[in-house]
Amino acid sequence: MSFAKADQLLELATLAAGRHTGITLDDVTERFRCAHRTAQRMMGALEDSFPDVVASFGEDGRKRWRFEGGHLRDLMSLAPEELAALDLAISELGRSGSEPEVRALHRLKDKILTLVPRRSMARLETDHEALLEAQGVIARPGPRPKFDEAAGEAILEALKSCRILELRYRSRKDEAAKIRLVAPYGVLAGARRYIVGRPVNDPHGAIRTYRLDGVDAARVTDQPFVRPGNFDLQTFANRAFGVYQNDAEYGDVAWRFCPEAAEHARLYQFHPDQTMEDEADGSLVVRFRASGQLEMCWHLYAWGDKVEVIEPQSLKQLVAAHRRSDFPAMP
Repeated sequence: MSFAKADQLLELATLAAGRHTGITLDDVTERFRCAHRTAQRMMGALEDSFPDVVASFGEDGRKRWRFEGGHLRDLMSLAPEELAALDLAISELGRSGSEPEVRALHRLKDKILTLVPRRSMARLETDHEALLEAQGVIARPGPRPKFDEAAGEAILEALKSCRILELRYRSRKDEAAKIRLVAPYGVLAGARRYIVGRPVNDPHGAIRTYRLDGVDAARVTDQPFVRPGNFDLQTFANRAFGVYQNDAEYGDVAWRFCPEAAEHARLYQFHPDQTMEDEADGSLVVRFRASGQLEMCWHLYAWGDKVEVIEPQSLKQLVAAHRRSDFPAMP
């Protein structure tokens, strides 16, 4: 067996051991981006190599593989790039103001490091620090929104326990903070962080977003709520260009990048559901459906006059006076 295949087999074993209910062939194809037939061969190799692997059929009728023993721990090690990736995630969450999650990841990191053999620590620490410096994690500048850490802890508790949140919240239109009762469904992170939820006084109304930097205080009440089974946070997020949503703005969006910018624009994913069309003159048209025209404007400004808004007309009017031609570079 080649080193690459052995390394892949160990990664597969780690994936199976880390899931209490085991893994399916779909889990394997998703993780390793391989064909179904390849996933079957990989699971056969796993069964041949590790006698602790048990295969059974779940309630959904799908075959699952799981580890019954804990012997895999003796074969596992922590790579410096894995530790650096964890620190990068901690840094990015810190920049977005996610202090409760940052503390949770620091605790996770400490637990992971207790499992690393002492003989490996010196090399690990040296390579880890080099990777951090190379990725700019140690000291990365940039603005970040602020919000009350105690409120952040309350929001996480409400999400875990499915209980109503009492928020002292000030929207941009409010002169002072007001008390709002919200059933929280999730949190979205972007340039700002938002609570996604439904106001208690409008249980059948639209799901709304609440800026975390607009929350002065948050308290978890004793009142439970039922998260709707048909709600999917990713689907909800995809309705926006960034994070903020406005149902009145939701609709078709089309941008034309000039030939000079087309190849550079092709490197971007502007929206998860975007399509791209090449035009005869070398221009690139990007289309998707979303709301959040103000966040679109912030991004389009960085392209100067290299991009033209085709639709909607309201967005075209917003950017018309701000398409500069003197930018020395594209985003």
